[in-house]
Parts: sequence; C-alpha cells; structure tokens
Amino acid sequence: MARTQPVIVYPPAEDGGRRVRADDHFLGMAYGLLDIAEFLRQAGIEDADPAYVRQSALIEWRGGGPDVWGS
Repeated sequence: MARTQPVIVYPPAEDGGRRVRADDHFLGMAYGLLDIAEFLRQAGIEDADPAYVRQSALIEWRGGGPDVWGS
C-alpha cells in the first residue's frame, strides 16, 4: 500500500513513547525505531526497517528526529 500522506511521529511523552499517526489513523505508541518500522509493515510497507524509518521522507518528525526519545 503506497501512502501519499505522511506518517507523523509526535514529540516524546513523559514515558518516552511517541504517538504515531498515518492519515487519520492512530498506529500506536512507539518506544523506538523498531516499533515505527512494525507499524509501517502492518500498514503495508513491507520493506520498513529502522534504516528506512530513519531516512524516509514519508515520516514527519515533530519534537525531534529519529534519535530523540524520552527518558
């Protein structure tokens, strides 16, 4: 499934997790790049892995990039 709208990764919450949304759908709370990769695989992006997550133009990072996670 090809996406035309970005996946949005929100700033870290107090527990360190980051909300992940695609279109109008909440995909889940991510606690690392592996979680985001898994959400993308479930959404139909078969080749998603942490390297893909780190460099993909599909992902809009808010409140810090792929290396910013809470405590």
